[in-house]
Amino acid sequence: MRFLLRPQWIALVVAVVGFAVACYVYLAPWQFGRESERDAQQKQIDTAATMDAVPFGTLVPGDAVPADDTWRKVTLTGTFLPQDEVIVRLRVVDGKPAVEVMTPMRTTDGRIVVVDRGSVQASDGQTVPEFAPAPQGEVTVDGRLRTDETDPQNRPVFPAAGHNQMYAADSKTVAAAAGTPMVVGYVAQQTGPGVLTPLPVEAGEGAAPFSNFSYALQWLTFGAIAIIALGYFVRLEILQRRGRRDRAAERTALRDALSGRDETPDRH
Repeated sequence: MRFLLRPQWIALVVAVVGFAVACYVYLAPWQFGRESERDAQQKQIDTAATMDAVPFGTLVPGDAVPADDTWRKVTLTGTFLPQDEVIVRLRVVDGKPAVEVMTPMRTTDGRIVVVDRGSVQASDGQTVPEFAPAPQGEVTVDGRLRTDETDPQNRPVFPAAGHNQMYAADSKTVAAAAGTPMVVGYVAQQTGPGVLTPLPVEAGEGAAPFSNFSYALQWLTFGAIAIIALGYFVRLEILQRRGRRDRAAERTALRDALSGRDETPDRH
């Protein structure tokens, strides 16, 4: 087994063990966790679907949408602020490139709430097609409460193609661009004046049930295969080395026999 101390074998063992540890300690638990999150979100959606819409202020009396009330149906009355509208780029809706239109609304209680008016199909998710502007005057819309998404790079709003754009549906980013305090979280509009194509209500961004669970099982399988494969190659190397030693011994014995070294001495 001393061959395992060679640099190439050490590198192989470290790589395989590291991969297996990653599969069992990080990758599989990560997918199991995502499956649990998706199940919890789906239960939240199902529960919200059984409840009637209530005024926005009933569920959001403060300055942020409570996470426990995500997906609840609400009604919102106020005036749209199109000058602070922001486009969310690089979206995928029903498997097609799209953008989302987020327009703040000043409500009748004086707060400003971001309303996601829905999606607009785009050729590449970046080009902003024409869409209906937000209506003027006081309107009442129906929608669902949503918490903010997170842009890992925390990029600010930027102008492009005649619109202010951003990379995540984040009310805080909209508020920072407008320089105005807004309620944290937003309302995904479903019906009412100004709605475009309402966003579908689905958990896990449309992931199929048990998909993350199956991914977790795959990572566990990959980790096991890596360890088994390592054992196979170690055993193969041992057998090959043993075979080479046996063949070398046979050749030595044959040479000795041919040279007469193994002949017994003459007794006469």
